[in-house]
Amino acid sequence: MEIEVLSQDEMSMKLLIKGTNPAFVNALRRILLAEIPKMAIDRVEFTMGSIRNPGGEDKEYESKTPLFDEIIAHRLGMVPIPTDLELFGYRDGCTCEGVGCPNCELMYSLWKVGPCTVYSGDLELTEADEKFAIREKLIPIVNLNEKQGLVLYATAILGKGTEHAKWQAAHAVGYRNYPTIEIDQKKCDLCGECVEACPRALLVVDKKKVETVDGYHTRCNLCNSCEEVCDPEAIKVRADDSTFIFQFETDGALTAREALLQAMKIAGEKFGGFREALADIGA
Repeated sequence: MEIEVLSQDEMSMKLLIKGTNPAFVNALRRILLAEIPKMAIDRVEFTMGSIRNPGGEDKEYESKTPLFDEIIAHRLGMVPIPTDLELFGYRDGCTCEGVGCPNCELMYSLWKVGPCTVYSGDLELTEADEKFAIREKLIPIVNLNEKQGLVLYATAILGKGTEHAKWQAAHAVGYRNYPTIEIDQKKCDLCGECVEACPRALLVVDKKKVETVDGYHTRCNLCNSCEEVCDPEAIKVRADDSTFIFQFETDGALTAREALLQAMKIAGEKFGGFREALADIGA
């Protein structure tokens, strides 16, 4: 199997995977969606009653919001938390025995009074490296009215997408077969109908023949519109069953590269375990 990176940035990646089958790429898709661990807010403690303006103004606010606490907690849970998988482990397997410590959790605080909009960027680290500060700072959480305030403490722990969507590191994960377009110039009458029919403008009439544009493989979605309007022997669109274009995004908790490396590591462990189980039963 060969993997070629077609494009990538910090939060997304497009790959060309050769010499494999749909079962493997679908397994990779499912692992990216559900098996990669990441940090997410799991517990939120709200402070109730009257509070003073943290800016020093002699004015009292009521610690309440227009939304139920459960809704705010859910929104905070979906905020991407920067994750370092080499530093943090699962809380239930930590040496603290699930009590909570710097090896298995991050704690944030939030103190804001209205009228205003509370954003994800208002979450502040209590005790941790600044590299774990919230990066997506403009995710709206709740609107506060006059004399309303919000004071809370939020704890983030490691989890997987199989437990809850807030621990889902990768999104928009998908793949498709690698397309090839073959044009028989001897049977092409240069009518140009296939050029007009292609919704992605992947065909052109150049120097008295129909040709594909550069890079059409990554743009063709195998709709077969060009085949439908032409002589079936003049143009053929085929899907390679052993080559796939695979792409995904992350929410920013992990980079796309980190997510892919973790997925490949988990896939290797799963397939290795499966081989051992087959060997044990003599299969």
